[in-house]
Amino acid sequence: MERSKYFLTLIFSFCIFLSTEANYKSDIYSAYIRGDIGKWKNIIDLMGQQQVKTNDFLLELTNYQYGYIGWSIGNQKKKEAEKYLKMVEQNLKILEKANYKMSVVNSYRSAVCGFYIGLNKFKAPFLGKKSIDYAKSAMAQDKKNPFGYIQYGHCLFYMPSLFGGSKQEALVYFKKAEELMLQNEKQIKYDWNYLSLLTLIGQSYLILKDYELARVYFEKAIAAEPGFIWVKNELYPDLLKMIKN
Repeated sequence: MERSKYFLTLIFSFCIFLSTEANYKSDIYSAYIRGDIGKWKNIIDLMGQQQVKTNDFLLELTNYQYGYIGWSIGNQKKKEAEKYLKMVEQNLKILEKANYKMSVVNSYRSAVCGFYIGLNKFKAPFLGKKSIDYAKSAMAQDKKNPFGYIQYGHCLFYMPSLFGGSKQEALVYFKKAEELMLQNEKQIKYDWNYLSLLTLIGQSYLILKDYELARVYFEKAIAAEPGFIWVKNELYPDLLKMIKN
């Protein structure tokens, strides 16, 4: 009888764990569309405290930490970015040792190099090539992995044209990533990465002063998620003002 109770307790606890794990994606999505970075940080800190971490769990956590690091750098929170970069690197070491989904791992390796350049521009000559090589490896290892194309696009977008950078060519890779994401509609449902990509493409066109295509992508983002506050209340209205002027 006692053994039966113990078994039922284990099953119940496991079900709670699965239920909690399943909610991370939708919770992060909710935080992203509302611009609630405090909630985002709380989620990744909670996930980081999880004792048992499968490889899939580590990849999921890494993705959310990746988003938080990008926000931290964009908001001049250098120490915060550095703190979570160390966590990401530790996750990637574990995944590399397991030889697990190396295309995705190399995508994040490329992003890590880019983040360090974002924190210190003087590291660009040393880390720029590494970032490109990791992104190329990611694309070669899995041609259907959108993150490899996104990271390679980032490399092209920010690299000086003198060294082969091209914002127009970067958009080719961003749009290839969009195409790949759209092939799995179930996966992009409640996925912050998809909305982030649409926004990235819109902002890229904005930088290139192609306002009509920027408008197309901001409208795509709003159509995909009408509650996406950043695009709906900030980027899109600002763009409309530019077009009118």
